[in-house]
Amino acid sequence: MKWPQVEMGKVADVVSGYGFPRECQGLIGEEFPFFKVGDMNIPGNEKCMTTVVNTISRATLKKLKARAFPKGTVIFPKIGAAIATNKKRVLMQPSVVDNNIMGLIPKPHINPWYLYYWVLQFDLRSVSNIGPVPSMRKTEVERLPIPLPPLSEQRRIVEILDQADALRKKRAEADAKAARILPALFYKMFGDAIANPHGFAMETVGNLLTLLRNGTTAEQNQDGHGYPVTRIETISAGVINPDRVRYVDFDDSELNKWRLRPGDILFSHINSESHIGKTAIYKGQPDPLIHGMNLLLMRPDARQVRPEYLFAVLNTDSVRAAYRQRCKRAVNQASLNQKDISSLEIAVPPIDAQDRFCLLAGNVLQQVETQQKATENIEKLFDNLIHRAFTGVVTAKWREAHMKELLQEMEQQAKELKIDDC
Repeated sequence: MKWPQVEMGKVADVVSGYGFPRECQGLIGEEFPFFKVGDMNIPGNEKCMTTVVNTISRATLKKLKARAFPKGTVIFPKIGAAIATNKKRVLMQPSVVDNNIMGLIPKPHINPWYLYYWVLQFDLRSVSNIGPVPSMRKTEVERLPIPLPPLSEQRRIVEILDQADALRKKRAEADAKAARILPALFYKMFGDAIANPHGFAMETVGNLLTLLRNGTTAEQNQDGHGYPVTRIETISAGVINPDRVRYVDFDDSELNKWRLRPGDILFSHINSESHIGKTAIYKGQPDPLIHGMNLLLMRPDARQVRPEYLFAVLNTDSVRAAYRQRCKRAVNQASLNQKDISSLEIAVPPIDAQDRFCLLAGNVLQQVETQQKATENIEKLFDNLIHRAFTGVVTAKWREAHMKELLQEMEQQAKELKIDDC
């Protein structure tokens, strides 16, 4: 039994959000949540939009000529660098979204969670235009082909994927706990790096480095030809994932110019605001590794600062907040220039105190790296399961056991949607 492929517009209304004037923001206790792209990054909103920081009244909605979208609407960024993050979320109550967000409102012939999981595996960049500010058009999304099994099989697919997703959630919770260990250790030993309660020497970040620069803009490929190159997608939880690298062709002189050294710190300075300051330490693997664009290379001066200490400083809440305050903002994108990064003053304890910290931090970072590899494996398994689900493999045996009922459903579905090839 072959599932029909239908255009997205047949099974979901493709909608865009509304402008959200600053004077309307910051209110709580009103009737409807009002979500912005950045709200997708709030802890607790990784799948379902449940944590609300802005609300809006029905009267204000009417004044803005806006409307709330229903529970079950699948939302994602539609403009700017946020498209590349491929974030997809589901509204859990009637809610309003801003004009940087696009939504899919499920029609009766599609299960909202089936729609969510299908969109989850879809790369938003494939339907965005290429330019200084990427964006998505409603008409392009409406024409997307989506496989449409009968509703009963959609529900079965959702049950299977929900179980797998629950395992991913538990893994993510363990990773979040591990990520809090290093900052907690840092605060216990040194306190806040900006407030400097222990009275250590203060120095600017720039003066603690022997090198601070952006990476190569050389053309990258995905066919494994050449040398591996870092990207923002290559780093996660302070770890460089060799499975996500791309490649560049370099001669020896270019290789030596851009090659990372063990102890180098990679720092994200152009991205969505929540990812500004995302960092990783290069520990020598893979070797060689080329320093790619949109990740600044920070090479610590060994006479003053240890890489693990500087890495920990950059990941403290106060330093991340200080850098976010210095960001220049465009559409769904923030950026930090090298001057604003370099000029921030931080506490610099004596080297022997840093070494004691590094001894403990090394064990923590090793544990984080081990957990990150486990997470990557779970993500690969989940991606494979989703692919198998939407090609019909996962429910093949179940389908055989319910063939008669499914054929009747498909016949009715074809009539109602006017599908000819069922």
